[in-house]
Amino acid sequence: MTSLVFSAQQPEPINELYVFGDSLSDVGTVFRATGGMYPPNPTYFQGRYSNGRVWVEYLADKLHLSSKQTNNFACGGATTGSGGNSLVPGLLTQVQSFTQTHQQTNPHALYVLWAGANDYLQGVSRATVPVENVTEAIASLVGVGAKKILVANLPDLGQLPSTRTSTNSANLSTITQSHNQGLRRAIKQLNQQYPDLQIASLDANALYREAITNPAAFGFTNVISSCLSGRACSNPHQFLFWDGIHPTTAAHRILGEAGFSAIQDGGMVDSRPMLLK
Repeated sequence: MTSLVFSAQQPEPINELYVFGDSLSDVGTVFRATGGMYPPNPTYFQGRYSNGRVWVEYLADKLHLSSKQTNNFACGGATTGSGGNSLVPGLLTQVQSFTQTHQQTNPHALYVLWAGANDYLQGVSRATVPVENVTEAIASLVGVGAKKILVANLPDLGQLPSTRTSTNSANLSTITQSHNQGLRRAIKQLNQQYPDLQIASLDANALYREAITNPAAFGFTNVISSCLSGRACSNPHQFLFWDGIHPTTAAHRILGEAGFSAIQDGGMVDSRPMLLK
């Protein structure tokens, strides 16, 4: 007789979500700071840099977390550093603000970091410092007790609608590759440094590449240009890009599901039963 039982090693459920990053994860930080002026509504959906919800919201759905269990510090325009201004704190500043007020944080929460694109789009030509900044941000969170971390790499910044025909396209593609390689090495080192840390990677680069190579598999018909060009297109769910830089909510949904798969593969969530004979 075969019975279905759950593994005794099933992890503690994730009961909170903390998000740090830029416009790809911002759910209204800049919108509130500018009194609802930016990003303009209704062109952009309720403070998101997209036409609907963004990937961390879809991820929260998969984790069965309410908006009260989600703490989002991501800020449109943020770089990885501690520079910027009070309106647009960088990734390190976001994390530093958090760790200063949370000397001991929730070990059963998931901490999400995604940043770096703005560094390179604003002219940073070497990946060294942005990768160091992301690594430092992760180490700071671990220092106050974070145990579960999800970090995303960068899509090919030379293949965005706003960059693909520019003279800087090839440079941006090269620096993206350099960033992602550096980030992969840094994550490996962090795993060695903190043996009880669970750190998962969202390979956004591979997802975008697959979508551009095989759009039909994702339900897309346009993966080159943006839906929003003067006015919005009539079929945004078939577009990878909402504007020249940011994905549509349809693409965000795919990213959120991939993020969930990454933490599942990393052993942070486990809904899969084991077969015992």
